[in-house]
Amino acid sequence: MSGLAMPKPDDATMRRRDEIVADMRIIVPGEGVVDAANSMRAFESDGLTAYRQLPLVVVLPETVAQVSRVLKYCNDRNIRVVPRGSGTSLSGGALPLEDAVLLVMSRFNRILEIDFPNRIIVAQPGVTNLGITTAVEQEGFYYAPDPSSQIACSIGGNVAENSGGVHCLKYGLTANNVLGIEMVLMNGEVVRLGGSHLDCEGYDLLGVMTGSEGLLGVVTEVTVRILKKPETARALLIGFPTSEQGGQCVADIIGAGIIPGGMEMMDRPAIHAAEDFVHAGYPLDVEALLIVELDGPGVEVDHLIGLVEAIAYRNGSTTCRISQSEQERLSFWAGRKAAFPAVGRISPDYYCMDGTIPRKELPRVLAGMRELSEEYGLGVANVFHAGDGNLHPLILYDANVPGELDKAESFGADILRLCVKVGGVLTGEHGVGVEKRDLMPEMFNQIDLDQQMRVKCAFDPNHLLNPGKVFPQLRRCAELGRMHVHRGQVAFPDIPRF
Repeated sequence: MSGLAMPKPDDATMRRRDEIVADMRIIVPGEGVVDAANSMRAFESDGLTAYRQLPLVVVLPETVAQVSRVLKYCNDRNIRVVPRGSGTSLSGGALPLEDAVLLVMSRFNRILEIDFPNRIIVAQPGVTNLGITTAVEQEGFYYAPDPSSQIACSIGGNVAENSGGVHCLKYGLTANNVLGIEMVLMNGEVVRLGGSHLDCEGYDLLGVMTGSEGLLGVVTEVTVRILKKPETARALLIGFPTSEQGGQCVADIIGAGIIPGGMEMMDRPAIHAAEDFVHAGYPLDVEALLIVELDGPGVEVDHLIGLVEAIAYRNGSTTCRISQSEQERLSFWAGRKAAFPAVGRISPDYYCMDGTIPRKELPRVLAGMRELSEEYGLGVANVFHAGDGNLHPLILYDANVPGELDKAESFGADILRLCVKVGGVLTGEHGVGVEKRDLMPEMFNQIDLDQQMRVKCAFDPNHLLNPGKVFPQLRRCAELGRMHVHRGQVAFPDIPRF
């Protein structure tokens, strides 16, 4: 893992590997433990494949009791644990550690309850995002967050990363659609946060867990809201001579009080790659392509289409095609959903970034990325959730050319610095993981980071869950002066402690 600082392997744990593997086989019998190097290769990285590392052992539990016993065993013996869902994370959040148990939740793959009257579904964390919609679509329902990897990514991983998707502008991210979870703490304790009701009392611990990237606990059950499919959904395919004009159109649509079900944008390299891949009928003579989906009652959708079309032409659009059937609407989205694999056909390698900016800054940031592209001598294809300013630049490079990976990473870091500079954030849905870990000080000062670390310490005081991720300095809770005990007494024992 060139140049990436990770926690130093614990020698005592490495020496006890055979003993740990044997004990894991007792806790998770059958085929639930993988320890052969060749077999563990399938788990050596997640979607950020530039970094790879074999774990100490791979464990695939099937019951909550097994998860609890594995975590308690590791906690009692000071063994690190890295939770993993489907491994589609693009920030290295599920990157294994040499001395850590890789706890893979893919066998938790059952739908536990479907409650149409209350519009909820209870699923195990290994159920795929698309699998939730598939389970309820026969009754006209669906699950709104829809990341591009929805056919493969798991709902547990969605909770860990607070995933979004093309419909998050109107219907929200995972955090806006999760009602409750069951989770196991590092000490083996099983707890529930939230439930089937809208909000729970007290501290918003469910909000803390959503997007916590496996640092606080292991999710074993998820309750999400499902929505009734809109009466009508139609999409517009709008082309522009420049990306800046497309970006301004996005701002004007939102400024007019119109909230589309989805609003996505692609630049010329992404348009051509997607069209060659899926033949969706995209115009090839434009620099930017905007896909705007409007949903709701038919009369409302027809009215909003006219408004969006007028806004587009005021911003200089050269083409505007409106879907006339459900098949055509889906074809508009097919290219966008396949944009990432499509770009893989025009470059030996690409580095997928994730930053979020205020919508009004879209033209400025797109111009800045073009300047950086020229500076680094690397191409970039842009695909992003334009409505909420969540950018996904795809930096094109060739890993076989010495130094190009390093250039791509530096290029990506500069893009993220630009996002923060204009008032944005480092990530919208991919998470921090290891990819953005060392950029956290660009956005947070030391006081901010220490406070975040204190939350981590409250859940995992020994720093055994997914260490080396998110926080830019490799340290332990004790370094914050978490609690000093002198002769069996803590300072100020009368103060209530969380």
